[in-house]
Amino acid sequence: MTESKGPGTKGGSAAPNKKRKGPVARLRPYAVGVTAMAVVFGVSALIGAHVRAGKDDKVTPPGGVVAAATKPTAPPPAPDATATPTPSATPAGPKLGIPVRPTVPVTVTVYEDLRSPASKAFQDQYGATIQQLLASGQVQFQYHLVTASDKEYGGKGSQVAANAAACAQDQGRFVAFVDELWKVQPADPKDDALASEKLMEKLAHKAHKIKAGTFEPCVEQRDHEGWVIKSQQDFAASGLGAAPALEINGEPVKDAKTLTPATLRSQIDAEIKRVVALDSTPAAG
Repeated sequence: MTESKGPGTKGGSAAPNKKRKGPVARLRPYAVGVTAMAVVFGVSALIGAHVRAGKDDKVTPPGGVVAAATKPTAPPPAPDATATPTPSATPAGPKLGIPVRPTVPVTVTVYEDLRSPASKAFQDQYGATIQQLLASGQVQFQYHLVTASDKEYGGKGSQVAANAAACAQDQGRFVAFVDELWKVQPADPKDDALASEKLMEKLAHKAHKIKAGTFEPCVEQRDHEGWVIKSQQDFAASGLGAAPALEINGEPVKDAKTLTPATLRSQIDAEIKRVVALDSTPAAG
């Protein structure tokens, strides 16, 4: 039997070799894939940028913040003999203060800028006094975070740091986080190192007991940035000047930058005595 020969063959030889693709043709499928990935990531980046931009307008306070304290005054005449005077500082206005030791007679409000060397110097000088006052059980501190240094020196270090501190406050770790932040604050305020979100995440790790799974998205998505912006606007409108600035039960402390720990303590002690005296004043019958 004669062996059948396939079409296009000569003497039953194998089929001819296919034409080899050039390098451009071989790379074309990969190029299409890379382009598609670039489009996907580009769209994701645009969506992310849009979401982050929206945070600027949304005021989302961190957990546990309070309104500003106002100066207690003598209680008005009571409508009946059973009425009780309440001379404690009364909260008023937007909730912009981060409290330490709430529900006590005297409130000391500290306006601080986490990028400002002057705010760090205040903390270094008054830190021990603040701890003593807290231990007395008669004083609470409210911290208002402001960001004027960003406008003065450029960049967003103060705003990023303040948002991160608010994220730490969500977990009750504001003081621990800010203590770590003071340690790395650049000596030159023109240095915008605090704008690094990665640095904020490292500081949270050093502060301990801050859950990264909650803290990091809060920082990266700038959850409290609108609240930080509102805090700065409120401070700018107050006429208190530059940070650090102080109030005792809502009353501005004059020449706060030239005080000594002893004079600050004496002013606070005087306010404690005044509030205690109000508390002991019997209501008018």
